[in-house]
Formats: sequence, structure tokens, C-alpha cells
Amino acid sequence: MRDALELLHNRIRRRTLLRGTAASIALPAAGARAQPDGHFTRPITLWIPWPAGGGTDLAMRVLAEAASHHLGQKVLTENRSGAGGTLCMPVLQQAAPDGYTIAQLPQTIFRAPYTQKVLWDPIRDVTPILQLTGTTFGMVVAADSPFKTVEDIFAAARAARRAGSKITIATNGVGTTPHVVVEDLFGQRNLEYVHVPYKGVAEQMLGVATGQVQVGVGSTAFGPFVDNGKLRLLVTFGEKRSKRWPQVPTLKELGLGIVATSPYGLGGPRGLSAGLVQTLHDGFRAAMQEPAYIAELAKSDQELAYLGPAEYAAACKEAFANEKRVVERLGLMRQGG
Repeated sequence: MRDALELLHNRIRRRTLLRGTAASIALPAAGARAQPDGHFTRPITLWIPWPAGGGTDLAMRVLAEAASHHLGQKVLTENRSGAGGTLCMPVLQQAAPDGYTIAQLPQTIFRAPYTQKVLWDPIRDVTPILQLTGTTFGMVVAADSPFKTVEDIFAAARAARRAGSKITIATNGVGTTPHVVVEDLFGQRNLEYVHVPYKGVAEQMLGVATGQVQVGVGSTAFGPFVDNGKLRLLVTFGEKRSKRWPQVPTLKELGLGIVATSPYGLGGPRGLSAGLVQTLHDGFRAAMQEPAYIAELAKSDQELAYLGPAEYAAACKEAFANEKRVVERLGLMRQGG
């Protein structure tokens, strides 16, 4: 089986080389850029907009290592966390379209332009390469919390309002999908809460487990805390129940009308050539099939959700349009130009 995979990868590389050779006849030399045949002469940098050590970060590192072998050049990872996962965008906006700078594209980049003033555009300034997977989100409380259901949390918020206080809810950042989901759930019920944003899920879940905040909403990087009994998982946000925690209901199943998975992928700077897109796509497409990457995704209850360059570009445009509708509905649209 391994010999067959290597043969397939070699064929892909040969086809890419042939395409690049034909393109090189028509294109001038590009200085420090990767050659038109997609051969990289120095390491590629993959920017991860989350803190080191989280579930997404670890999966992206495994993917980068696998892609290094398929691309024939080292893929380095750099973290730039904060601002709800949007700090990859200034990097892409300022990078040369030479294939040496790429980034993970989280769902938040399609939402942020509507909620805050930014100098970049997630469609104009990005060349989509491929979609990788989506995220499983959930709501957790400390193991000794009196909250056993989502309705218990709503009831506590009502009681806190009568007492002139608010419950505390932690997410992985302002404007992230967990934050938007909480805003939606509480807004529908005219309830209030104190939002406590964290830079990463690991730090956030420690805050919930130790009682610094009452409720945590984030990706299933909280899994180890749930499995070791420090946190209780109340609900997940997917279309169907998690394979890892099949006893836990979904928001949709509870009649709350929300499904949130925040699919993400990889993109390069504006103007990345079709040849470079194809080369990077082929390398990461092969890498995402590696058992090590699939196993790392499974640790965070994620599955492959592949889309090629054209399909992913269309999905990005659709996500950008949909986020505008969501932000307008929740009353989160920024004011002014």
C-alpha cells in the first residue's frame, strides 16, 4: 500500500513539473519566488492564528510536517494568536505571492470586517488553496457545577438578573464562533452575561475547571478535561452528535436552532498563481490523508472536510456573505465606515 501511495505521489509531482515547464515558457523569471514548476528552494511558512499547544495548533503542526515530505521543502509553523484568530490576515496582506507564506483561514476572518474596522478583506486579499476540516464546539461547566443542562444556564441567568448580577461565560475570543453562538442564544431570550474572552481553549478551560468562570464555550480541545472528569459537557454544536461523546445532545437536537462547525482551510496572499496554488494544494491534499494527521484531528473530534481551490473559494465567498447576515441579525454590525 505504501509503495502504491509513493507511486501516486510521484505521478502527481511529474504532472506538476510538466505543467510548470509549460508555464515557464510564457512567464518571466520571478526573482525570489518559487519557480513556475512549483519547486521551492527554501522553507515555506504556515501561519497559525492560535496559541501554541491548542488542538488546532497541534493538528496544523502535524499537517505541516507531512506536507514537508510531499512538497520537497520544509514547512515551518509560526503562531500569531489574538484578535479572535484574525491576525493571519495582515501577514497574508503584506506577503509576496510567491508561495512561501500561507496561513490557516479560520471562520472569524469572514466575520471580523463586519464587527470591527480592519484594513484587509478576506476575499480580496486571499487566494484559497484548500479546505481541511471543521471544528466541533461545545459548552462545558466544572464537574461540580450545579448546571446539568443548557436550560439550567438560562435559568441561572434569569435568577442572576433578578438579583442584579450576571453569570460569567468564557469563550476563545471576541467575535469567535463560540462568542457569536452565545450572543445568539442569550439574545433570543433577552438574557445577559459577562463575556470573558481567552486567547486559547486550554487556558480558557482551566479557568472553567478552577471556577474562575461559570461556563466555557469553545472547541473540543476541551476533550481531555471532559475525559478526566474535570469538566462536564452539556451540549455540542454540530449537525449530529459527536462520535466521541454520543450521549451528549446537540443544540439543534434541543430545538435551539443552531449548527456551528466553522470549517477552515489554507490560503495564500492575493495574486498567488494558479501553478503555485496547484502545487501547494497537491502537497497539502496528500498530507491531509496521512494517518498521523487524521489521528490528530480525531483527538479534537474533527473529521476531514476537503474542498479543492475552486470549491473552497466559492465556500469562502458564501461564508463572507452569510456572516454579514448573522452579524446584522445579532445587532453586532460596527458603526461608521
